[in-house]
Amino acid sequence: MANVRLSHASDGELLARAAHDAEAFGVFYDRFEAELLGFLYRAVRRPDIAADLTAEVFAAALQSADRFDPQRGSPRAWLFGIARHELADTWKRGRVEDRARRSLEIEALVLSDAMLHRIEHELGGAGAVLELLGELPDDQRLAIEGRVLEDRDYAELAASLECSPSVVRQRVSRGLRSLRMRLEQSR
Repeated sequence: MANVRLSHASDGELLARAAHDAEAFGVFYDRFEAELLGFLYRAVRRPDIAADLTAEVFAAALQSADRFDPQRGSPRAWLFGIARHELADTWKRGRVEDRARRSLEIEALVLSDAMLHRIEHELGGAGAVLELLGELPDDQRLAIEGRVLEDRDYAELAASLECSPSVVRQRVSRGLRSLRMRLEQSR
C-alpha cells in the first residue's frame, strides 16, 4: 500500500495503517467525522455532548484500530458500533466518558458558542424529519433508523429486529413513503 495515496485507500486499508500512521487515521477521521457527529447529534440533540462523544468515539477507534476485523463488517459499521456503545454508556452514566481520549493524551475539545451554534444550525435542519420519524409505527421507525440513520445492512437489521431482510426492506420502503407524504403535506 506504500504506493497508494491515502486519499485513494479504502477505509479498511486506512484502519490497517492507523496504528503506525497518524495520517492514515486522519484521512479515516475526515471521511466519517461529519456523519458521525450528525448521528450523535440526532441522538442527544445537544451539540456539546455530540462533539464530546464524537471525540471519544474516534479516540476509542484509534485505540482499537488494530482489532478491526473486515470479516465482521465494514469499517463504517465498526465505527458506528463503537458510537452506539459509547452512546449507551453515556445514557447509563449520565455523562460522556473520556477514558480513551485521556489515555491517548488528547486534550479536551473546547467549543466556542459560535461552533456550538454552527453544529446546531447545520445538523438541526433534520429536526422536522426526525419529529415525523418519531410518529411512525415502531416497526417502520426502527427499520428506517437502522437502515438510513445508522446505515446498517438489511441482514444485520433483520437479525436485531427478529424478522427477515425482505420484511425490513418492506418496512423501510413503507416508512419512507409515509415520511415523504407527510413532508409534502406539511409544506
